[in-house]
Amino acid sequence: MRGPRARVDPTWSGRLVPEKGPHLAAEAARKAGFPLRLVGPIGDLRYFTEYVEPQLGDGVDYVGHLDRSRLASLVGGACAALVTPCWDEPYGLVVAEALACGTPVSGFDRGALPEILTPECGRLAPAGDTAALAELIPETVRLDRGAARERAEGFCSLQVMADQYGALYEELVT
Repeated sequence: MRGPRARVDPTWSGRLVPEKGPHLAAEAARKAGFPLRLVGPIGDLRYFTEYVEPQLGDGVDYVGHLDRSRLASLVGGACAALVTPCWDEPYGLVVAEALACGTPVSGFDRGALPEILTPECGRLAPAGDTAALAELIPETVRLDRGAARERAEGFCSLQVMADQYGALYEELVT
């Protein structure tokens, strides 16, 4: 394994809303025996109160909505990022951010995640299956952090994205 080992618990980041499934990340982390740090703005107070708050405690902590620098530090130091979409997100910005920080990802096989992640930088469980996700977390924390960063550079970088958009536009007009 290349790259430094993380020192911090797994993280989940994003808007705390039903379609992002942070309560499912908490459930999976707990099943796997891992603590979890949830971070992001509360986008749906009722959902947070009914589904997320009951999951807090016993190693699952909500650390609030962090500024960009503190978020990058937390995600970059995490041993894994959990990504639990409950809808078919067209692009996984949280995944790209985690990979850019060199943090491998455990997530649901849904939306754009299968296009972004490779076996070298992440693991995918069937959508909504927290038991399967829990089984993948120990594998994910052992993945090469350098491979995660390489995937971000080779697939998610500004230059790569601009080149892909340019190629798509050119294809559409010809």
